[in-house]
Amino acid sequence: MNAADGARTTTPAARWPGRVTGLALACHPGPVVVVTALACALGVGAGLSPARLALVGAAVLTGQLSVGWCNDAFDAGRDARAGRRGKPAAQGTVSVRTVWGAAAVALALCVPLSLACGLLAGTVHLAAVAAAWLYNLWLKATVLSWLPYAAGFAALPSLVTLSLPDSPWPRWWTVTAGALLGCAAHLGDTLPDIEADRATGIRGLPHRLGPAGTRLLLPVPLLAATAVLVLGPPGPVGARSAAVLALAGAAALVGPVLGRWWRKAALAGAVTVAAADLALLLADGTALS
Repeated sequence: MNAADGARTTTPAARWPGRVTGLALACHPGPVVVVTALACALGVGAGLSPARLALVGAAVLTGQLSVGWCNDAFDAGRDARAGRRGKPAAQGTVSVRTVWGAAAVALALCVPLSLACGLLAGTVHLAAVAAAWLYNLWLKATVLSWLPYAAGFAALPSLVTLSLPDSPWPRWWTVTAGALLGCAAHLGDTLPDIEADRATGIRGLPHRLGPAGTRLLLPVPLLAATAVLVLGPPGPVGARSAAVLALAGAAALVGPVLGRWWRKAALAGAVTVAAADLALLLADGTALS
């Protein structure tokens, strides 16, 4: 058997493992897992039944998959020109057409799954998914790049509580804190890639502020989100809430400072604050509705 014959026997079947891996990596698995887990944690805290919790989780999962694949497919050409690593569509591990197809399938599944949570709950979630797609296709390069993140994170507690039998709206402070954490997530996630993004023509809010300006701004929404969760509910501020506020302040300030030496430090700080805020939120069973 010559080399050509060997190549023929290893394609296309032998390429499938690589393609499946590439498709999995192209969905941005980190954010997909984190956001889906966050929605499920909020669902547990709100007292969703196991069946409804699984439905909410599936709706959020498919929505996040569609957003991640859309992002990788749409940016494939830009990523290839910039020579970015870890981008399967740009590197040819999986075709752009396949990634677009996966995004379309995930979005098609997201629609009925979201609406099965309830008409109002589904509408809120689908609006957030639509905003995320709009970010990928347009808003990412505008001064409004923060808006889809704010809308998406604010929509999570709404999706959860509106999925309850009596469909209550969430407390105002949970929605406000979610929107602020969304803004912080955008700043922290974009910060390491600002210069590379600028070189490819992206001019979102962090790119206009620059690395230094983004580092200075990042602690503001992080601290504001925690302050809203601590001060928003009626009654005196307890020791636990005060401790979380202090932890959030430290993480919010230290993350951007360490970002000069560790690219993901600011994002790690934002995740730390978000985790502390989630723990604070779930500690009070009435915080969501």
